[in-house]
Amino acid sequence: MQALSLISTKAPYILDMQTGRPSNRPRPPFGERLHQLREEAGLTQAQVAEKLSISHRAYAFWEREPTAIRAEQLSILAGLFSVSADLLIGRQTPKQRGPGPDGKMRLLFATASKLSRRQQQRICDVVEDMLVARKINGHKQAA
Repeated sequence: MQALSLISTKAPYILDMQTGRPSNRPRPPFGERLHQLREEAGLTQAQVAEKLSISHRAYAFWEREPTAIRAEQLSILAGLFSVSADLLIGRQTPKQRGPGPDGKMRLLFATASKLSRRQQQRICDVVEDMLVARKINGHKQAA
């Protein structure tokens, strides 16, 4: 006889639940920054650990306990989360972007969104072609 699950995985409250087992004590500042950046990036501890070539358990320790890491690991983390190493170690605070004026591209695309689907598709085709050409030229220059 097969067991029947009465727990729905589509329940809305599951989305608001924190991941992992709650700690009995607060995280150290470095661990808190790691946790926050990892959550913002939508990554699991196991995924970050894999990128660093360390065990999941070792990475979980970094988020929960004061620890020292190697410079190359700090560099990988900075790249993975698209932040500076200074921000990771607490020397710099994240820059908060204000609601400044919209950029030229944003205004152009807002205007283009009012065009017909056919005209929008033509614009998308041109932009995609330019981005592909830039990517190809970028690889040639790097070589």
